[in-house]
Amino acid sequence: MVPKVKLGSQGLEVSAQGLGCASMSGNYGLPKPEPDMIKLIHHAIDSGVTFLDTSDVYGRNANEILIGKALKEKGVRDKVQIATKFGVQWIDGKLDACGDPAYVRSCCEASLKRLDIDYIDLYYVHRIEIRVPIEITMGEVKKLVEEGKVKYVGLSEACASTIRRAHAVHLITAVQNEWSLWSRDLEDEIVPTCRELGIGIVPYSPIGRGFLASGPKLVESLIDGDSRKIMPRFQNVDHNKIVFERVNEMVTRKRCTAAQLALAWVHHQGTDVVPIPGTTKLENFNQNVEALSVKLTPEEMTELESFASSDVVKGERHAFMQYTWINSDTPSLSSWKSS
Repeated sequence: MVPKVKLGSQGLEVSAQGLGCASMSGNYGLPKPEPDMIKLIHHAIDSGVTFLDTSDVYGRNANEILIGKALKEKGVRDKVQIATKFGVQWIDGKLDACGDPAYVRSCCEASLKRLDIDYIDLYYVHRIEIRVPIEITMGEVKKLVEEGKVKYVGLSEACASTIRRAHAVHLITAVQNEWSLWSRDLEDEIVPTCRELGIGIVPYSPIGRGFLASGPKLVESLIDGDSRKIMPRFQNVDHNKIVFERVNEMVTRKRCTAAQLALAWVHHQGTDVVPIPGTTKLENFNQNVEALSVKLTPEEMTELESFASSDVVKGERHAFMQYTWINSDTPSLSSWKSS
């Protein structure tokens, strides 16, 4: 069974590894068959992975509905921790960030209904809007906490100063950010800020969206509609394959898979780090869980990091970096286009 850990300093307890559910509803191509995904979610819970991550934007509401059905069928609401998000909406075929209080409340009510639950364990601001100060957004989230509709609050892809400003309005339990061997831009400011404030860190895509598990073979197999096709790093596969090849060299020594090695590196970042690798395959889920047993020495950690330093990896970590807010308080998602 996967052990439980404290996430953040406000009392939330989750499984030491979570399950990212976005790809079940079509983020990487077509949605997967619902019965298969419900079976996977049930298997995850039985294995001790009880920290389930979703969002109202995944599958345009479909992912929350899927998780709601899975929980109802199994009757295990009290054993799981549901993390969902608000703050990204579709307008005229484009994605736009929104933090308006009325929108915040309507999103929460809608998510509760789709998930068929009475409260959300961890509610993230998915993306930060520049038109509404984060203090205003957080003020409404705080009301939802006071009303018992939300237990704990998180931020996703927020810069250090935004984290501090939000935390001053209501204590932040977790910050979610992409973090893997080849996505390390949060280490300079985000991680130290979270640790100073007692905020847990939830890395998504800890296996490099699958590239660190399969390398060039993955890119060759991507189908139309898979968002990874337009991501700069996947378009620079001839250069970036060296990262996978070097990681794979250590696999033989460690007697594990490349995915397990990449995931183990994230786990070794600290006890305040709870990664949420996503998958739609039972065998991949089982392998990901086994990554918790892979032990790395400080020397091996350093060696792994040298394989994917910033001067080795070519391309931004996703297709929309020009609109992100890692180093800026003025993010905008208005130019995100649906694929």
